[in-house]
Amino acid sequence: MPTQDFGIESLARYLHLTPQQVIRLADRGKLPGRKVGGQWRFSRADVHHWLEERIGLSDEEELVHVEGVLRGLPGAEDASQVSIASMLPVEAIAVPLLARTRSAVFSAMVELAGRTGGLWDPEKMAEAIRSREELYPTTLDNGVALLHPRRPMPAILGQPLLALGIVAGGIPFGGEGGGLTDVFFLICSVEDRGHLRTLARLSRVMASAGFLDELRHVPDPASAHDLVTRTEAKLCG
Repeated sequence: MPTQDFGIESLARYLHLTPQQVIRLADRGKLPGRKVGGQWRFSRADVHHWLEERIGLSDEEELVHVEGVLRGLPGAEDASQVSIASMLPVEAIAVPLLARTRSAVFSAMVELAGRTGGLWDPEKMAEAIRSREELYPTTLDNGVALLHPRRPMPAILGQPLLALGIVAGGIPFGGEGGGLTDVFFLICSVEDRGHLRTLARLSRVMASAGFLDELRHVPDPASAHDLVTRTEAKLCG
């Protein structure tokens, strides 16, 4: 069975960096790695989480660069543009989302994804995102949570998809700042690169001027989908 760890050379190829850059980042504690027999080794799961954090902290220019790098990674299944609007059908949007607790959010969000027919085991997905939240919370300072399992779950998905729920007034969801969370995206991916590309594109949409304010005031799912479509189209224009 092939190793799940990266070495210096393989991680450099994966991240589109030079081996020297990877070594410098690792030596400075900027990359999650460990030395085995004097050689750097990098867990794929830890690298994946590191990339997620980098995407979450990036600005618009950096996100555009990240999208380009991820599209060009060797072995990518599809080099086309990710489309948030296409992955988020109207039936997977709830305005409002009728949930007042963390547990209810997990159940309601996977139920939304299940309506599309693309998520075959909502209960298994709910348990996976619940476990992920306990390990690495996905709540952001802007009142948005980007729910997803720690690793893609292709065995229970027909295709990559998104769900969106907006809770009136917000609820405590465990963010570091202690604020309320009212916008929930569920990201269901079938492979790592696709997940990261979706996360980068969704982050760009959310960072668009006025998007979240307008999203919080949409009257119905169709209006929410139209807003996402219009905002994403401007990014590609």
